Amino acid sequence: MIKKFAVALTLITASFSTLATPFVAGKHYTQISNNMITSTPKVTEFFSFYCHNCFNMETQYLTEIKAGLDKDISFDTKHVDFMNSDLGTEVMRSLAVIHEVGKEEKLNHAMFAAIQGDNGANGHDHNAEGDQHQSQINSRADIKKVFSQFGIDAATYDTLADSSDTNNKLALWRQQQDLYSVSSVPTFIVNDKYAINMNEMHSLNELIELMNYLATTK
Repeated sequence: MIKKFAVALTLITASFSTLATPFVAGKHYTQISNNMITSTPKVTEFFSFYCHNCFNMETQYLTEIKAGLDKDISFDTKHVDFMNSDLGTEVMRSLAVIHEVGKEEKLNHAMFAAIQGDNGANGHDHNAEGDQHQSQINSRADIKKVFSQFGIDAATYDTLADSSDTNNKLALWRQQQDLYSVSSVPTFIVNDKYAINMNEMHSLNELIELMNYLATTK
């Protein structure tokens, strides 16, 4: 997520209803698919457990975003594959397992914190020069230690992580990441058809209004 957006959320509190300019295609959002969407309206967040802005979004804004969506709009999450490595794939699998076992808020936070440290929730960049934080996730065994704290034993984790459903899900995430040209995170895709331009979002209310607008009227 562009840092400008996080700063804007603290400075601008007016709702979108007070703005004179309507949402504009090519400015506030981009159409990324010509397919007619007939399924239930939805918002999808593409993110990474390695992204400190995603951790910030998870802890400070997502609860309000979900609460502000129209009741018929579903919310989904997908993990990007920017690492293109065995470890990156294991971390992607962890989100697929979270989708199966539930406890999403607690497990998401635990995975973010294991990789970034709890300070990552405040936009802290553990890759910054001089930072001493080391990720606690270096293998599947490390991931299973995190999940075991929430009652998911190693055998259950392995079964879910290695299932055909999980393999298919990861293949879809990678395909859509490429199809939708997801190059930064978090990225929000609405109805598999529109990408929100986070640079043009000047308040949390504006972002929520745009999600509702695209999901239900476009």
